[in-house]
Amino acid sequence: MQSVSALTIAAGRAEHLRNVIRGFRTQTQAPVELIVAVMQGAPYDDLPETDFPVRQILVPPVEGELPLSAARNRAAEAAMGDVLAFVDVDCIPNPSLIADYATAAEPGRGLIMGEVLYLREGATSGGLDFDLFDKIGVRHSDRAGPPQEGLRRCEDYRCFWSLNFAMNRADWDRSGGFDEGYVGYGGEDTDFGRVLDDRNIPIWWMKGARVYHQYHAHCMPPIHQVASVIRNAEYFASRWGHRTMEHWLHGFRMLGLIENTRTGLRILREPTEADFALCRQEPDMPYANTRRVLDKLEEIDAASRSGRDREAQVALAQADLIGIAAQ
Repeated sequence: MQSVSALTIAAGRAEHLRNVIRGFRTQTQAPVELIVAVMQGAPYDDLPETDFPVRQILVPPVEGELPLSAARNRAAEAAMGDVLAFVDVDCIPNPSLIADYATAAEPGRGLIMGEVLYLREGATSGGLDFDLFDKIGVRHSDRAGPPQEGLRRCEDYRCFWSLNFAMNRADWDRSGGFDEGYVGYGGEDTDFGRVLDDRNIPIWWMKGARVYHQYHAHCMPPIHQVASVIRNAEYFASRWGHRTMEHWLHGFRMLGLIENTRTGLRILREPTEADFALCRQEPDMPYANTRRVLDKLEEIDAASRSGRDREAQVALAQADLIGIAAQ
């Protein structure tokens, strides 16, 4: 059986991290280590005891922005396992996660994305109850579900997200890791997926390797990160000839926060409390959803949200944001 290093990146959210560690303590196959890339000034204290080493590596913020790409790269560089299993700090691993990835992430297989279920506020108040999490957890409406069994090829690199994934060390080395030109929120996942596609490294959806996303208040589109998203969208364009995150940019523009000009995206104003009230995830919502906000802004009723006509309408509305404005 291949050895697996568990990796996470973290800033704040100490109790979330403790739950992640508690989840790794339940594994049917223990990780050889947990590496925490710490994106703050000091390491965490008062972490749960484990039967495997927990190593913290400081990767401090860059001018106040979280270095997400660099943190994942530093964690991977420090890891000793045959397989690198990346789990975000808000995601509790199911007891089979390490064993599932150890079996699936063979050399040459590529990148594998495990399952994600989202939990409402208070779901972890009674401790880690995986049967309960399986019962109450929900899948994200805008994400593809896992296959019925085994693996299914993901044909669109834009579907990659770094919440829960694994790669064999050989495939990770071939990828070159995340581009560290992305600093702050947004864009680095899509860029990494694009690199894999460019290098013919497959991406797979997997049945198993499940995590449970812990509730935390969030906004979608991420209006609390407008400047970071714009900067990283333009950086993506400098690398690939077009922007990414166009659904978020479309939401920002509909809210009147930005405009597209000949010389690039420009911020018009800061978000107001009314903007946050519209975009904020409420305690009864297991996840925030950009589509929900776009539908409200465009006054689209719920019955129309999942149709192909609706998807085509949104794609057309945001198409010009992929490139520079014509006027």
